[in-house]
Amino acid sequence: MTLTAAVLDAPDARELAAFYQRLLGWPMGADEPDWVTLRPPGGGTGLSFQTEPHYVPPKWPSRPGAQQMMSHVDIEVADLASAGAHAIRAGAVLAGVQPQDGVRVYLDPAGHPFCLWAK
Repeated sequence: MTLTAAVLDAPDARELAAFYQRLLGWPMGADEPDWVTLRPPGGGTGLSFQTEPHYVPPKWPSRPGAQQMMSHVDIEVADLASAGAHAIRAGAVLAGVQPQDGVRVYLDPAGHPFCLWAK
């Protein structure tokens, strides 16, 4: 078995894929109305995006009775400050709660939390 991608649901697959393409710089693979893939240039596991008309964004941090985060993406960066500025320019929002030093939680345009972290 080979893990080919993690899939993120969104109200608009193309819109969310465009954000991650700006963030990561990865080329697009499949580009269909409700399904888009991004693949890392050197190969490996990619990201896919699926339109879900009934999508409800998760709440970060989680709260009882609210849609909870089912998974998130971790992205290692060399410089947390410059990577964070890049994420914001790409369309991310810095989350209001930051749980630890050396990690910054952002929300993508569909509300999925993702983490930038530096060693």
